[in-house]
Amino acid sequence: MEKLDACIRNHDKEIEKMCNFHHQGFVDAITELLKVRADAEKLKVQVTDTNRRFQDAGKEVIVQTEDIIRCRIQQRNITTVVEKLQLCLPVLEMYSKLKEQVSMKRYYSALKTMEQLENVYFPRVSQYRFCQLMIDTLPKLREDIKEISMSDLKDFLESIRKHSDKIGETAMKQAQQQKSFSVILQKQNNARFGKNTHVDNDSILEEKNDIVLKHVLEEEAENEEEVLTVQDLVDFSPVYRCLHIYSALGDEETFENYYRKQRKKQARLVLQPQSSVHETVDGYRRYFTQIVGFFVVEDHILHVTQGLVTRAYTDELWNMALSKIIAVLRAHSSYCTDPDLVLELKNLIVIFADTLQGYGFQVNRLFDLLFEIRDQYNETLLKKWAGIFRDIFEEDNYSPIPIGSEEEYKVVISKFPFQDPDLEKQSFPKKFPMSQSVPLIYIQVKEFIYASLKFSESLHRSSTEIDDMLRKSTNLLLTRILSSCLLNLIRKPHIGLTELVQIIINTTHLEQACKYLEDFITNITNISQETAHTTRLYGLSTFKDARHAAEGEIYTKLNQKIDEFVQLADYDWTMAESDGRASGYLMDLINFLRSIFQVFTHLPTKANTNDYAAMSGKVAQTACMSACQHLSTSLMQMLLDSELKQISMGAVQQFNLDVIQCELFASSEPVPGFQGDTLQLAFIDLRQLLDLFMVWDWSTYLADYGQPASKYLRVNPHTALTLLEKMKDTSKKNNIFAQFRKNDRDRQKLIETVVKQLRGLVTGMSQHM
Repeated sequence: MEKLDACIRNHDKEIEKMCNFHHQGFVDAITELLKVRADAEKLKVQVTDTNRRFQDAGKEVIVQTEDIIRCRIQQRNITTVVEKLQLCLPVLEMYSKLKEQVSMKRYYSALKTMEQLENVYFPRVSQYRFCQLMIDTLPKLREDIKEISMSDLKDFLESIRKHSDKIGETAMKQAQQQKSFSVILQKQNNARFGKNTHVDNDSILEEKNDIVLKHVLEEEAENEEEVLTVQDLVDFSPVYRCLHIYSALGDEETFENYYRKQRKKQARLVLQPQSSVHETVDGYRRYFTQIVGFFVVEDHILHVTQGLVTRAYTDELWNMALSKIIAVLRAHSSYCTDPDLVLELKNLIVIFADTLQGYGFQVNRLFDLLFEIRDQYNETLLKKWAGIFRDIFEEDNYSPIPIGSEEEYKVVISKFPFQDPDLEKQSFPKKFPMSQSVPLIYIQVKEFIYASLKFSESLHRSSTEIDDMLRKSTNLLLTRILSSCLLNLIRKPHIGLTELVQIIINTTHLEQACKYLEDFITNITNISQETAHTTRLYGLSTFKDARHAAEGEIYTKLNQKIDEFVQLADYDWTMAESDGRASGYLMDLINFLRSIFQVFTHLPTKANTNDYAAMSGKVAQTACMSACQHLSTSLMQMLLDSELKQISMGAVQQFNLDVIQCELFASSEPVPGFQGDTLQLAFIDLRQLLDLFMVWDWSTYLADYGQPASKYLRVNPHTALTLLEKMKDTSKKNNIFAQFRKNDRDRQKLIETVVKQLRGLVTGMSQHM
């Protein structure tokens, strides 16, 4: 405690010292404060006054400051609104643009605008209600665009269906002009550089080619400014729009399937022809132009769009169409009986095939079909020329062509290649050996070749094949039509013997003209006749057969005339004695034969004597021999007629007189050229038979029977037996009291004996056979 008290006292002392040290300063400070007190009062008054004045002055500032704050807030809000509007305005502008594009039918652009709105603009303003409203309208708008574009596509499909024929017509016309120009140029070159100098008709072909070429050039010059393409005729924008729209919508496959399905339906409609398509060329032309128009459109779609149609699709569609087209043409062309219509059909098919081939379609089957139609064309040509030939033959007078002047001679020579130096040397008037039908037939055969050639053109075949076609069709004309017409002509009842001889002469000249027809074909095709496998014309066999038929008809008609005379025979088969002269019918028959053979051997001297002499001489000789043989046969049949029961010796004598006249006729050489008694041998059977009965030389006949040197070698036992039995019956009937006369009894016994022996010979012959 003491220490504590001591420490306290020390501290008090320290405090006292410190206070003493600072006391003066404190006093000085108090003194200073007292001095400042009056100033502080003054300052307080001044501060109070100043504060009051500041408060009064700040009230207006506060008001202005509050106005500034409000303006700043408004400015900030305006800035915010501007920023938001700037964000929304592109969206609204794009949506407005979308509406405008839809109204202007720019649907593909509208779809692209929708994509931009959905992908770029709408996400920026998705928090706004109007954006959601816009988003909700887009699906319906897409559906509307699809429906509108599909409607436009349907209108397009309907439009091209209606305009297919115009499209096809334009395409075919352009292909035809191009083809005609190239073909005519080729023909002109062939005519100029490939002539065959041994035919005089090449100038005709060249002239025709020049005329056609000029015509083609004029047409191309007129239409040069009018060349249209498929784009000029059809607006394809609906297809492009619809394709782009469906592509943009991701539904391209649906569009492709719909388009192909509709086009296949249209293809079936186009390929279905009208029932009257075969009646006119226009019917076929409309059918082809519609098909061409259809495939031209498809080809255009193939090349300007990607994936809408493919080459495989068009090829499949074309193959389907081609099968239908071929079936239609094969069915309907069979109704065509007019060769001009068939030719027009062929030309249309060629143009049709060339047009589609130019667009890349395979048309080989169409050209194969043309070969079938070519056979039908040839058949229609053959029918047409059959009528032409019939008319020519009907109008012919079957007499040599008379020529009165050099001009007439040149006219005939220009029509028919006839060469005869002897005829040229003769003075006018003179005659050609053939009748007027020969040059007409020759001209018509050439016209047929021209007509056949028309079908062979533009078939993309070689000259060798065309040459073979022409020769084969010409052979059909000669062997079937002309030969048939000649044979029908020859068999007509009103054709007489003189006309038949003229027909034979005509066929000879037509046969000789066949080599000129071969040269004519060679000149057209430039294929030499020496070329291997070249078909020859069958004129030789055709006209040879016609001549044989004419000759046979001559012999037939002559024999018919003989039969008519023989039917006039009126023998009294029971007469006791002959009349001492030949029967009247037989003399008339012989006079008729003389006149006929005189006509054969004395044909007009102004004609080609060599031709007539050779031809008529051969025909006359054969006809004369045939007539004599037929007369001999007819007389023999008259004797052996089963209805003739009895023949007297007087009738045999009368018959012998008639046969003698026949032999005199044969020996008088009615037709020159027979050697020796060749013609008389036609009556040798009758002569030996009658000699046997006239001289009653039965012993010689029976003894020498079968011997080569027999006097009665040509007498048949059966013939002799038949005639002898008829005489035996007559002898019995006319000699009732013959048994009372010794000579008659001996004769009757002899007849019976000979009859028995002849029966034995006949029986032996039948057993031997």
